[in-house]
Amino acid sequence: MESEHRRVLIIGSGPAGYTAALYASRAGLEPLMLAGLSFGGQLMITTDVENFPGYPDGVTGPLMMEELQKQAERFGTQVLFEDATRVDLSDRPFKIETDAKSYTADSVIVATGASAQWLGLDSETRLLNKGVSACATCDGALFRDKPMAVIGGGDTAMEEALFLTRFATDVTLVHRRGELRASKLMQDRALAHEKINFAWHSEVDEILGDDYVTGVRLRDVRDGSTRKIDLEAVFVAIGHRPTTELFQGQLEMDDSAYLKLEAGTTRTSVVGVFACGDVADPTYRQAVTAAGTGCMASIDAERWLAEQGIE
Repeated sequence: MESEHRRVLIIGSGPAGYTAALYASRAGLEPLMLAGLSFGGQLMITTDVENFPGYPDGVTGPLMMEELQKQAERFGTQVLFEDATRVDLSDRPFKIETDAKSYTADSVIVATGASAQWLGLDSETRLLNKGVSACATCDGALFRDKPMAVIGGGDTAMEEALFLTRFATDVTLVHRRGELRASKLMQDRALAHEKINFAWHSEVDEILGDDYVTGVRLRDVRDGSTRKIDLEAVFVAIGHRPTTELFQGQLEMDDSAYLKLEAGTTRTSVVGVFACGDVADPTYRQAVTAAGTGCMASIDAERWLAEQGIE
């Protein structure tokens, strides 16, 4: 297989990858980005982005990704819409393969992101961005003074529900068990909040609505009975899955498979490999924080290459 060498190779795209590419290309490193077939990350399924600085009227996720791509390419990034299918980080130069070609790289920036876990309902897919969301911070304010629901029972679900009380008339927290998995502190805060109601022993049987969410049909997991709740937004908070399968056994990860980084940096457990964005961030998961760490990863890589005498 034909091989090509680069000083910086970026795996993944989205705000983190494109920002890393922008900074690396402006530094004259001529990076190659393997953006993947599902390029652009989670923002490609986001209709309106209203919390990214510089867009006072908001912007669609796909348009933002298109503009970031153009900006990175303007300064010399080569973007290929191919998936990295194999990586070997055991020795430098690192080896990366796609179905079409093999690459070697002095440094690698991982920006493969993460994806929300969904319920798997057809109605959930149909009404995505029409009242169905996996990010209260991103979309909660769009449904001000409306009733909402949060699906889940862990800390993330509690955080989402508590955040949404700033906007919602009331929040129904749907959990398939009779007790929460969240930490006691988060449980106590949610249970004590006057705007949060609990639908115990329940799972979402269907999200209702034609063009927009109008309610949910819940099924009692104990006896199969169903009931309907009228509301206008459903926030799914059953977890995120980092896209790290490609790096299993090569990069150190936490128990949830997020990449571990050296504190205060984007350095992974392998010298010369850096990571940015949601692939290493189980906490914030925002476009603006992903972009910030993309900048950090590029600067970390640039400085590391200079230390190796690779300019």
